[in-house]
Amino acid sequence: MSSSDPPVRRLPLARRAVRDLAASKVREVANAGFGREGVLRFWFGEGDQPTPDYIREAAIRSLTAGRTFYTHNQGKAELREAIALYLAGLHDVTFDPARISVASSGVSALMVAMQAIIDPGDRVVAVTPVWPNLTEIPRILGAEVVCVGLQARQGVWRLDLDQLLAAITPETRLVLVNSPNNPTGWVIPAEDREPLLAHCRRVGAWILTDDVYERLVFGNRGVAPSLLALADAEDRVIGANSFSKAWRMTGWRLGWIVAPPGLEADIGKLLEYNTSCAPDFVQAGAVAALEFGEGGIQALRADLIAACDQVSQGLAKLPGIDSTRPEGGLYAFFRIRGHGDSVATAKRLIAEAGLGLAPGAAFGPEGEGWLRWCFATDPASIEAGLDRLAGWLA
Repeated sequence: MSSSDPPVRRLPLARRAVRDLAASKVREVANAGFGREGVLRFWFGEGDQPTPDYIREAAIRSLTAGRTFYTHNQGKAELREAIALYLAGLHDVTFDPARISVASSGVSALMVAMQAIIDPGDRVVAVTPVWPNLTEIPRILGAEVVCVGLQARQGVWRLDLDQLLAAITPETRLVLVNSPNNPTGWVIPAEDREPLLAHCRRVGAWILTDDVYERLVFGNRGVAPSLLALADAEDRVIGANSFSKAWRMTGWRLGWIVAPPGLEADIGKLLEYNTSCAPDFVQAGAVAALEFGEGGIQALRADLIAACDQVSQGLAKLPGIDSTRPEGGLYAFFRIRGHGDSVATAKRLIAEAGLGLAPGAAFGPEGEGWLRWCFATDPASIEAGLDRLAGWLA
């Protein structure tokens, strides 16, 4: 090429790690259903009721008072203290508010926590199938992700603890645990926590727990077993949580991080460079949620248990269905025998039955062939969905 030839122009591209990210298959399926009249939408992980009035009213009062300015990077002291008291009541362990940082969403909490501890090339072990953000965030940061799959046995999902411990080697930087799990509803057994924590202590691995569904646990428990309840000040354990699910605040985008003492300053720096701070008026709503929301959580949990029963019993009556019983969360996870491509099946259900479900492949290879049904909705919609599925199967 001579100096007079025009330069070769190439399409500008993102870096390789970003180009290699998997696009959301839940969004792919939902996009196929948007614009279609009459589709029953069970694909996203949120309920059909708005945020309770008392939370919205607290935010409105804050806005009316002109609280629209920057706040502390790690959140207002009032909210951090309220979170510490809330967690202490749940887990019977004292939490220093200095260990708590408020983030602009649970997703941001996970991202900031991983930014604090992951280097490119690190080895991350994840319990899967799982919400894809948990496994894609470390890939964005250049880490290698090793998956340890839950297994469906006798109608429930179970973890092979020995398999997980074997995967956590001295080269492992981080272990990711989501319990109750999205999409399966698996809850880590209380007796598995100490062996997991002890093994991670021996090899020097961090544990990051995604606890967003910890209050939405079924049975006689008011909260799922927590690794935070066992960790001491020197343990490499971080908890990430969100106001989205238990308080019906998905659109508010507010979460928090519980980190070991000494990490909070670095968490604060990362929050500054990611989002600066969470909005003051949103934090005002969160304070009200913690102060007055326990009754609402109990009512939501009762509704979810009834909805879980309705979906589980309905699926059990249908031919060719393999279903599992969730221990917590918002979701039924099931498969239709003979329909192995979950994305194709989900798109067919939209087009042919007006039924919108999330494909299991969105949650990793272990979820392929399965479908996720968010049952945080009214009984009439659930019944209509079961009727449509039955008609499609027939």
